[in-house]
Amino acid sequence: MPRLDEPGAGDAAAPPDVSGDAGDLVRRLTDRDLTIATAESLTGGLLAATLVDVPGASAVFNGGVVAYATPVKHTVLGVDAGLLDERGPVDPQVAEQMADRVRQLCAVDGRPADVGLSTTGVAGPDWQGGHPPGTVYVAVASARGIRSVGLALDGDRPTVRRAAVAAVISAAMAELEASPADAE
Repeated sequence: MPRLDEPGAGDAAAPPDVSGDAGDLVRRLTDRDLTIATAESLTGGLLAATLVDVPGASAVFNGGVVAYATPVKHTVLGVDAGLLDERGPVDPQVAEQMADRVRQLCAVDGRPADVGLSTTGVAGPDWQGGHPPGTVYVAVASARGIRSVGLALDGDRPTVRRAAVAAVISAAMAELEASPADAE
């Protein structure tokens, strides 16, 4: 997926079926005894559904929050209200706070989820807060820190939503690859 700051941003082809990537992610999390949680806006639960479609996901998926309305990002996820007022929900820091906060919100027996994923952006067809359709931020939070990726995606609503899911799963895989197995 192209980043917003890369040449060719917005030239993304239709996303591939991500079920195989979701399966790989669930297997890697299982192999490392790690858990995951999701905070979603524009994907509206599609990320969580993609993960739980994988047999064995119950061993790693703690839960998720669909914070579609901007106020819910603050009241449920605890995203900074000033940040939301100043920049709106389509922002890399909003995605980062969503991914970080959902780890604690979906703690099991006092243990936060090891990995938090988030999606926020504009699926279209209309612009939102000065952002064109296809403007998406995804984030991954773990013990190593928090990272976000900005995307400029082409396509209709379903295509943008699926591409956002593919992008955040890819970011989660990259996080696991960058994190030594004995560091958890």
